[in-house]
Amino acid sequence: MAIDASLIEADANKQNSTPKEEWDASSIDPTAAPRAVREFLDTLDEAAFGAASEVQPKFTSHSDPASQWTAARKGPAFFNYSDIYLIDADHGVIVDVEVTRSIRQAEVGSTKTMLKRVKARFDLHPERLIADTAYGTGPMLGWLVDRKIAPHIPVFDKSGRNDGTWTRADFEWDAKNDQYICPEGHALKQFRRNYSDPNRGSTGKGTARYRALKEICQTCPSKAKCCPNADARKISREETEDARQVASDIANTRHYDISMKLRKKVEMLFAHLKRILRLGRLRLLGPCGANDEFLLAATAQNLRKLEKIFPAPRQTRKA
Repeated sequence: MAIDASLIEADANKQNSTPKEEWDASSIDPTAAPRAVREFLDTLDEAAFGAASEVQPKFTSHSDPASQWTAARKGPAFFNYSDIYLIDADHGVIVDVEVTRSIRQAEVGSTKTMLKRVKARFDLHPERLIADTAYGTGPMLGWLVDRKIAPHIPVFDKSGRNDGTWTRADFEWDAKNDQYICPEGHALKQFRRNYSDPNRGSTGKGTARYRALKEICQTCPSKAKCCPNADARKISREETEDARQVASDIANTRHYDISMKLRKKVEMLFAHLKRILRLGRLRLLGPCGANDEFLLAATAQNLRKLEKIFPAPRQTRKA
């Protein structure tokens, strides 16, 4: 299966909105609010909407407050929803649809919801999931690997350095001895010192820290390439690092190259949605309105696709 998201403009505009400094959801009277506003209040605790991020949008629409003020591909910002498709990569059939706020956390989190729903409804469990880098976070990759789903997804990695020094990828992981080995052959062992300050030492968020001995780093001939501004080299390792390695190993296979080509089928569906079906802007308000339009559009696309996969039988003329 493959998954991706696309921004669809909401039926809202900036002129009828409030900046985040002045917005207060608690001041809304639910009994006097329109339907779309009541739906917004009902989704404040949902992972796909209000609970997806603590960051407040720059502007909030009065007519459709659940829509997200954001921009696509460095273009102008507008109010929108994310339309998420989960498809069968072999035939391009849409197996599930989800609507969320247009932020990465909500879009990625919807993956779990959709895969669980597809399993419950159709008893479908993919051998592999194809997606772009936004879905390649450690927790998401770990969730997939735990469920025996091969992540054909580029790893989302921020460990790279732009100063020319060695990155974490240059260090070899020794799982047997729970340590990293630097290019010079020295070990970085897990740092277990206890601190009175909880913000120091272990993060407590599934991340372990590994550090080389100070006396070794100070005399190392490669210190300038490793840690020129520190006494000793330190490396952080997430608990999902094994899953990230699984995804990295898959990225070096021929099947991964095929998967990246199959991922274009999702993009083609979104192009058809906007250019042929002309769903570039929603006509209904609120999360429920967006969900209805997305489902109807996906149904139309599936009927078109299934008609090609299972053509109607020929009728023979009677003499």
